Amino acid sequence: MLLHIPGVLTREQVAWCRQQMDAADWVDGRVTAGHQSAMAKDNAQLPADHPVAQRLGDAILATLEKNPLFLSAALPLKVFPPLFNRYAGGQSFGTHVDNAIRQVPGTPHRVRTDLSATLFLTEPEDYDGGELIVEDTYGDHQVKLPAGDMVLYPSTSLHRVERVTRGARVASFFWIQSMVRDDGERTLLFDLDTTIQDLNREAAGGPAAVRLTGIYHNLLRRWAEA
Repeated sequence: MLLHIPGVLTREQVAWCRQQMDAADWVDGRVTAGHQSAMAKDNAQLPADHPVAQRLGDAILATLEKNPLFLSAALPLKVFPPLFNRYAGGQSFGTHVDNAIRQVPGTPHRVRTDLSATLFLTEPEDYDGGELIVEDTYGDHQVKLPAGDMVLYPSTSLHRVERVTRGARVASFFWIQSMVRDDGERTLLFDLDTTIQDLNREAAGGPAAVRLTGIYHNLLRRWAEA
């Protein structure tokens, strides 16, 4: 499932993030790449232990904890602390797949990467290129969203970032370990939850919605790791 989540951050929050990031020191983005990804990766990144990265990451996580669409789609168990990258001057990231397990820097904790997330922090008209291309069995999906919007997609997907030929593309990226490992099961639960919400809007507390809610929780009980 590839899902666009609009308005994760407000315009004011995006402006605050950009102000903080513009004053920070950036490093070569290959510091967080695996061996194979490092050969395809050309961008800049805020160090994970940089105070700005940690402050902005905490703010993003606090916002996502209150985002019902993200919670329904991801069913998060663990979230890797958000990282931040920048592409400019012809930089790109060739086709790659994300590492299956990520070690949280400075801790003994590991996160299984079930879902990948990119939160855009630059308006699409401010740069050329920089599209996120996600590949699946139905072909290539091109993603270039307004600042403050986020895309969520399976970490098993091959994906790339096209070359930026004008301006700069700034974003946050991170990974989620879901309570439901399987993407197909997770998608069914999301579709069921969405249907229940639609029914509740049409007839709050109706018997069909109640029965479907029971089915949802019984499936979640069967499939979830908590």
